[in-house]
Amino acid sequence: MSARQKKNYGNESITSLKGADRVRLRPAVIFGSDGLEGCQHSFFEILSNSIDEAREGYGNLIRVIRHKDFSITIEDRGRGIPVDYNQKEERFNWELVYCELYAGGKYSNNTGENYEYALGLNGLGACATQYSSEYMDVTVYRDGYKYELHFEKGNNIGGLKKTKCNYEHTGTVQTWKPDLEVFTDINIPVEYFRDVLKKQAVVNAGLIFEFTDEESEVTERFVYEKGIADYVAELNMDKGITRPCYFEGSARGKDREDKPEYRVKMEIAFCFNNEINTIQYYHNSSWLEYGGSPDRAVRNAFVYELDKYLKNNNKYNKNESKITFSDIEDSLILITNTFSTMTSYENQTKKAINNKFIQEAITDFLKQQLEIYLIENKEEAEKIAAQILINKRSRESAERARIDVKKKLGGAMDVSSRVKKFVDCRSKDPNKRELYIVEGDSALGSVKMGRDSEFQAIMPVRGKILNCLKADYSGIFRSEIIVDLIKVLGCGVEIKSKHNKGLSSFDYDNLKWNKIIICTDADVDGYQIRTLILAMFYRLMPTLIEKGRIYIAESPLFEINAKGKNYFAYTEKEKNEILEKLKGQKVTIQRSKGLGENDPEMMWVTTMNPETRRLIKVMPDDTDDTQVFFDLLLGDNLQGRKDYISEYGHEYMELIDVS
Repeated sequence: MSARQKKNYGNESITSLKGADRVRLRPAVIFGSDGLEGCQHSFFEILSNSIDEAREGYGNLIRVIRHKDFSITIEDRGRGIPVDYNQKEERFNWELVYCELYAGGKYSNNTGENYEYALGLNGLGACATQYSSEYMDVTVYRDGYKYELHFEKGNNIGGLKKTKCNYEHTGTVQTWKPDLEVFTDINIPVEYFRDVLKKQAVVNAGLIFEFTDEESEVTERFVYEKGIADYVAELNMDKGITRPCYFEGSARGKDREDKPEYRVKMEIAFCFNNEINTIQYYHNSSWLEYGGSPDRAVRNAFVYELDKYLKNNNKYNKNESKITFSDIEDSLILITNTFSTMTSYENQTKKAINNKFIQEAITDFLKQQLEIYLIENKEEAEKIAAQILINKRSRESAERARIDVKKKLGGAMDVSSRVKKFVDCRSKDPNKRELYIVEGDSALGSVKMGRDSEFQAIMPVRGKILNCLKADYSGIFRSEIIVDLIKVLGCGVEIKSKHNKGLSSFDYDNLKWNKIIICTDADVDGYQIRTLILAMFYRLMPTLIEKGRIYIAESPLFEINAKGKNYFAYTEKEKNEILEKLKGQKVTIQRSKGLGENDPEMMWVTTMNPETRRLIKVMPDDTDDTQVFFDLLLGDNLQGRKDYISEYGHEYMELIDVS
């Protein structure tokens, strides 16, 4: 194209999208995305219409079917979408509903005429979903008739079919297949349907959602008779610090003096729990992923009332700073379910609302209810206060630890010159470098002589390092050995307080090593040092275990010599197998010495040569099992440790040199 042609930008250059192309060519404008997320939102638009009918009192069952070809069916028992001729608009209603953006029956909800608290407001959903489908079939039962419509790629085929019909109940059945020409992915996973339908059951008390997945031939039902109160009780599992509490109320007001007045209904259920925390906001049944007005209201009310309680009851230490919402939310299970006759969503995907009056109404209502709750439930109020202060002080301790470790670790450094006795390798490629963590100075000497200095580095630890499972952060970061080791690793630490997730200085991409190999003597002291090092990784850098970067170097227990040839046995069983093969030959058996006494050649063959060494990759185990075993080995559970040794100690006898 020539430069002159490019500049030909005149009145004829302006075009407008017509009909289905308004959605098919720009789906992200309506659905927020042209990918799977947008496809999922198109499903939610149709579901919303059925929920609105049920909430108005028409039908208590909604069926959803996920077909094998990724088409979807939604069936409700509402009044049935009006699709016949509309005298006022001088058009068929099916054209307005399915072929006209910004046409619907929910524009007068503030007058109480219909759909007082509606999920769908903008008149976009049914039309936009139809436009974005490969095909859509609609069947409506109402007024003594069965109405049928068929659409293909946004166009109606065959008009409206209307036949007299005897039916059990009114309702609408819509089956459609999202179009791959519109969305990049239409395979909505089963878990998405389950998650959405469960959430909708939670916030629509007594409404039954039935979901069938044709692929797995599984049908499930979701129903919560008492709505959010039942759901909070389910999450709490009778293990909470407090019992579930439920408030409901209503208010009337305006977002601005010159704006119309509207109504707000509020349901709030919460409890405090030390193991589980979740906060979910819903408005007119739509899950508000980003919250908006309800989130600001909840933060304001909880901090205000709980801070007031702590002050009035002298719970703060002298000069102690006040609590933040993060100290509350980490032990809080809370669901808000609000409704309003006028709603200002941030966009069509309804992930946040920004109504000023809704925020004010929830804040005032929640402050009043919390104040009464804390006065009337003294025992629970004391438990809440104690837990929040634990959370707060834990957060502050972790913050101090982060600052402390940052000071000690400093910025970028040449660790080879800054860390005592660390022996670096020549390679700077983190995909090749290996770090051997060895026990003591004597092992350092033999490992240093036996290694391949191109890619193998050595970090000695002197004696038994601090037990990181029992020490607090301040104690851990006073340990020179641990701080030096953190410097050498290069990735920082994951300072994880149960109640604070954002305090980590950890960056996995800064790890300088492909393999981190723990190399200790094959004796009781060596195993204990190995366990303490593993405990350090488990506490400070669990991601390195999860990513499979931590290894244990197996050291041979026995060195067997026959006819000038050496054999190495790592277990009693291996020793016996080697002796069986060498039967008839004169052999000498020597219990393996400590690493520091091994000659370089033996170190290379048994422990460092990638071709002949034996490494055990430390794999992430079940979290609960790991915690139990670390508690047994290193914790305060003395009786448990004695019981374990008495029951299983004989299995480790071969590791002890009794000579």
